[in-house]
Amino acid sequence: MLRLALLCLVISILAAVFGFGGVATELDDIARILFFIAVALFVFLLVAGLTAGKKLW
Repeated sequence: MLRLALLCLVISILAAVFGFGGVATELDDIARILFFIAVALFVFLLVAGLTAGKKLW
């Protein structure tokens, strides 16, 4: 998921360089949302793993 967020961010920067401001803004928002989802998922799994006391998988 972080790779997808990074890909959206890179495409957003390239779109901004070539003058596609609307596309760049939308991809920037998508990258930000994916990043926060990945961080929230990481924190959730970290807490679940610590409270379970054993491997989740």
